[in-house]
Parts: sequence; structure tokens; C-alpha cells
Amino acid sequence: MDDQLALRIQLFREGGQVRPEVADFVTSELTALEEAGHTVTEESAGMLTSHLMMALTRLLDGAPIDQFLTDEQVAGELADHPEAVERAHRVSARAHSELGASLPEPEVNFLALHLAVLARQHTTH
Repeated sequence: MDDQLALRIQLFREGGQVRPEVADFVTSELTALEEAGHTVTEESAGMLTSHLMMALTRLLDGAPIDQFLTDEQVAGELADHPEAVERAHRVSARAHSELGASLPEPEVNFLALHLAVLARQHTTH
């Protein structure tokens, strides 16, 4: 993880926007992505990082999660990225196990979209 992405996480944590356990969870997920060979930088994973931290925080706070795309749109976008969908479900399962936050399916799909973009960047470098 590059310094800018680490700073993003630090600012979320110090600003009180996310719980420390959420920042720790997201950091460990980013480390796992890096260990799997993905380039995890502010540029490649900044939006993924912010989205996951805020979604988990909203869930832990009991706030509603907004719908963002229809199932058909998501299925079309993710059809060629089954590995991103699988990884998103694994992240969701770990979030449930470690934080008690169950990501609803629209959030899992949105996470999968971020992971698919990250995987595309990995294969083009």
C-alpha cells in the first residue's frame, strides 16, 4: 500500500468518520489484495477503500444502505468477473465474522465492481 492510500485510511480514522475496527479490517483486506499480487495504491484502490470503510461504518451504525444499480445492470457488469464476485462475498463473510456487519447484496455487488476494476488494472500492468 502506498503512502497516499495509508494517509486516506489514517484521515478517515483520525477524523472519526470510521470506527478503528473498520479501518483495521479494511487495511487487512487491502494487504490481502496486495499479497495476492494486486497493485494497491491510492490511484488503484482509493475509491474501493473509501467505499468499503463507509459501507461497513453505516452498517455498524444501523444506517440504511442505498440501492445503486438494478440486478440486471450489475449482472451484466460482473458477468466476466466471477473471481471479483467470489472475493467480494468472501470479504462480506469476513466482515460479518469479524465486525458483525453483514453487507447486503447491492453492497457486495458494488464491492465486486471495485474489485473487478482492480483486477483489470493488475492484468494490464
